[in-house]
Amino acid sequence: PQSLSPIAQRLSPNAYRPTPNASPLTPLPPLGIFWGYDKIPRDRGPLEERMELREFFNKEAVRLDLEGETEDEVLKELIGLLDLDEKSEGILFKMIKRRENLGSTGIGRGIAIPHCRSLVVNRLRVAFGRKPEGIEFGAIDDNPVKYFFLIVAPPLEVSNQYLPVLGKIAQFAKEPDVPERLEALTEPDDFLRLLEEKAV
Repeated sequence: PQSLSPIAQRLSPNAYRPTPNASPLTPLPPLGIFWGYDKIPRDRGPLEERMELREFFNKEAVRLDLEGETEDEVLKELIGLLDLDEKSEGILFKMIKRRENLGSTGIGRGIAIPHCRSLVVNRLRVAFGRKPEGIEFGAIDDNPVKYFFLIVAPPLEVSNQYLPVLGKIAQFAKEPDVPERLEALTEPDDFLRLLEEKAV
């Protein structure tokens, strides 16, 4: 059977969840963009070609001074940026934690992309948070994580945006100057302008 690289294992929504008669080609994020760890050829579909990350973010879902000191506290803060009701926040936290327990979504360079599918949202939702001091998050490079991109999508998407957005965030994170630029942000609008500048 096909083996997954460490980064693929961290980011794949299907990671560590084998199913009977599952194909080794189970849909995965666009792996070819992850720092050269995975050399999988891929063609960008028409949806991915025309979408840009900036259109999914708004400044109300951007926080540059996360207060949490632990993984759980930070994840709850990120979920809070989605403006859900209390019950939905609790359900989503459990699902995000379940995903992290399968393998950290910390992809290195101080960046993590916690993500899952859940019925608590009816469309793709994203948020960004920064913890300047960083926290332990089990990242692939064993370094603290400072920058968090949260992605949540419903189980069934007509628009099929979940994996393309996950791939685009990873592509954005690959840019050499991104960690430094994220550290220098002073307000949410700066983050949105950075997304526009990178045009990912």
